[in-house]
Amino acid sequence: MKWYEKYLSVYGKPYADVSAEVMDGIRNRLRTLQSDEPLVSVVVIAYNEEKHLPACLWSLSESVCEYPMEIIGVNNDSADRTADVFEASGIPYHTELQHSCGYARRCGLQYAQGKYYICIDSDTMYPPGYVQAMTDALQRPGIVAVSSLWSYMPDEGHPWLGLKIYEFMRDTHLWMQSFKRPELSVRGLVFAYNADYGRKVGYRVDIIRGEDGSMALGLKQYGRIGFVRSRKARAVTGYGTVGADGSFLNSFRVRIVKYLKGMGSYFTKKDRYRDDESNLVR
Repeated sequence: MKWYEKYLSVYGKPYADVSAEVMDGIRNRLRTLQSDEPLVSVVVIAYNEEKHLPACLWSLSESVCEYPMEIIGVNNDSADRTADVFEASGIPYHTELQHSCGYARRCGLQYAQGKYYICIDSDTMYPPGYVQAMTDALQRPGIVAVSSLWSYMPDEGHPWLGLKIYEFMRDTHLWMQSFKRPELSVRGLVFAYNADYGRKVGYRVDIIRGEDGSMALGLKQYGRIGFVRSRKARAVTGYGTVGADGSFLNSFRVRIVKYLKGMGSYFTKKDRYRDDESNLVR
């Protein structure tokens, strides 16, 4: 059985369909993980994610990490029962009234107490060793930020083999890109960095997408951005932008074209970051 299969029992379901037993288990486990003096802050942002947030928090509640940590939430003024899920989980959370990932992540950074800030997307599930692996990488000399990889759940519209081929090509592209322009290989769902440096850089909220890449670019002045390829740090998520271009085959074609156009980033560096340059190949 894959590590995330039990979380699928609540993934995509309205909060009303999540049993009290499941939520009680999540709450109890999360409570044992919370530290008053965290080294790392795990920050979950959510906007209208009541159907995915329980699975995300369930996965985080089973984290195995030797470092003291805190898990906090940001409700981006959701219109559904996202706030109820946070409340039932028992973790401290804050409400950000201005909508966008940039505003939500900035809110989380404001309240984070840890030396390291780990970005968490509420439609994503994380393996037990995720926080440990990302924090290990952040503690390497000269590293100020790290990014890892992610997979998708196969279904009828997204066959297993097709997904694996797509993920292999995408992973290779991001890895090659990470040598010269690591900021373009960063995705918010699998991104972590030194919180003090992050506060100095600040999140851009004037762009729709790419706020994490912009943060990564700013962090480069303080040190290197690492690329974590370990399976222990590989998250599993829904389809996000993969489903934005119609069928899976068409999405695959669109992204292959983007990869080919982006090959120049394997060999060049830049010191500016544009909203349209975020290579949206999630």
